[in-house]
Amino acid sequence: MSAAEQQISVPVRLREAVAARRDPAGTAWLESLPQLVRDCLDHWKLTLERVFEPGGRAGLVAYVRTDDDSPAVLKLGVPAAMPDLEYAALAHWDGRGAVRLIEAAPEHRAMLLERLHGEVPLLSLAESKAMLEAAGTLQRLWVAPPEPHPFTRVPELVAGLCEELRRHRDLAAAGELRPLLDEALAVADELLADSTEEVLLHGDFHHGNVLAAERSPWLAIDPRPLVGERAYDLAWLAQDRLETLAGVPGPEAAARRRLQRLSDAVDVDRDRLRGWTLFRTVQAGLGSLTADDPRQAALYLEFAAML
Repeated sequence: MSAAEQQISVPVRLREAVAARRDPAGTAWLESLPQLVRDCLDHWKLTLERVFEPGGRAGLVAYVRTDDDSPAVLKLGVPAAMPDLEYAALAHWDGRGAVRLIEAAPEHRAMLLERLHGEVPLLSLAESKAMLEAAGTLQRLWVAPPEPHPFTRVPELVAGLCEELRRHRDLAAAGELRPLLDEALAVADELLADSTEEVLLHGDFHHGNVLAAERSPWLAIDPRPLVGERAYDLAWLAQDRLETLAGVPGPEAAARRRLQRLSDAVDVDRDRLRGWTLFRTVQAGLGSLTADDPRQAALYLEFAAML
């Protein structure tokens, strides 16, 4: 069957995510997506097996076969994403700790990637085992960035996030959150004052972004690459699976143990990990409130208060 004859279904989750952004460019992209997929199939001489369901909210993922019948994955990102940075990071890692980039087509916002086991994320493991496996995988990604590089540095990103937090702090509705916001801002200022480490970071590392693979037990996907200190990257892993943490007896002690184990596993200063986890969790909690997701916001902010 030729690419023109293949039926391309767009996952409901992706449609809903694009619609929620209310972005005309995203809506136009969504309407053109089936044809974009066909163009990529033709460009790389691929055969479509199936579109991955339920898929993600930032792009379409399809299982394909190359012209020599090798398994691969075709990924097309939404217009709001920054695929050029993802291409650059994956190319630099070249399969070390992350999915291998076979080829990129920037004109289509598309990538051809090695096939991983999409149905087997680290989320399938028990929390304690998953944390150890995740820490080992993340450590492999922490390499010197290419020079020159196109990636945002953590201090630049955090400066913008701090401005956002300050705007929220001044809102009347933020009353009871102000002590937590003030602490997060103070911690960020303190950490940035002596932040000199510069390694390539994943930027969005959590159990859902690590998949089982053939050539390695686990490999990372979907980076939002940055350059900065390792503790900033590890902080996002530290707040993963908050539902599990909230359900254990003595969640405050469990949160402290989690930070200790992660910092020991990858030799990252525990105080810096605590500080960046506090900052990133408060920022995520406010983001969830802004997105009208009070349940997720409560999980983030309760965890931040434990720290």
